[in-house]
Amino acid sequence: MPVSTNVEHEKNIWIAAGDGDLERVRELIEVHSISANVPDENTYTPMHAAASYGHLNILEYLISQGGDVNVTDEDGDTPLYVVENIDTARFLVERGAVVNRHNSEGLSPAQYLEGEEFPAVAAYLRSVGGDTAEDGATAPAEAHEQPSQHAQNVASENLTSSLLLSVQDVIQRAQAEGREVPEEELRQIVGRAVIEGVITGYGMGADAAGQDGPEERDGEDAKRPRMEGG
Repeated sequence: MPVSTNVEHEKNIWIAAGDGDLERVRELIEVHSISANVPDENTYTPMHAAASYGHLNILEYLISQGGDVNVTDEDGDTPLYVVENIDTARFLVERGAVVNRHNSEGLSPAQYLEGEEFPAVAAYLRSVGGDTAEDGATAPAEAHEQPSQHAQNVASENLTSSLLLSVQDVIQRAQAEGREVPEEELRQIVGRAVIEGVITGYGMGADAAGQDGPEERDGEDAKRPRMEGG
């Protein structure tokens, strides 16, 4: 009996990583011995795909299987260049992603992401890496007018108040449950407050310059080819 050749292709590793399909990614790596850093025809790797769509569980697995947080495509872009939110950027940085580097166009991850309209992520990367412009001045702060002192004071007071309320809530819950105050949770609260302060400061600068804050991009990301077939 003839065998049908009309067989639906299963996901390749780049699509599986972009879709957050951990089961398929595990199968391709553990059964078919595909590398976590394998490039497609556009030199895009599973690490780039998972980072672009913010699938932290896929990134964690890929890294456990030899995935390189600093693997580059043909443009010299690492996975950090394609992230779209601070959580994914922080995840990669905490696992060794290099912030102060430049791709083939001479752009750092922060500079590239700002151009791609992800200023909040760019601001976070600058806060952890001290990214500077080519002329040595911190970029792109010189292009923004400074908000008024009153506005800065109000923003600072709001952030401080929010931080204190969060800390107080953690302490009260711990006391009510008869357990020690969780230091790790307190550190996380403080860390989030720092990031919120960075984002708030950037937004105030953008408002002062008459610019829009962070927003979603329209259209497809050209850095995310969706390879069909297996």
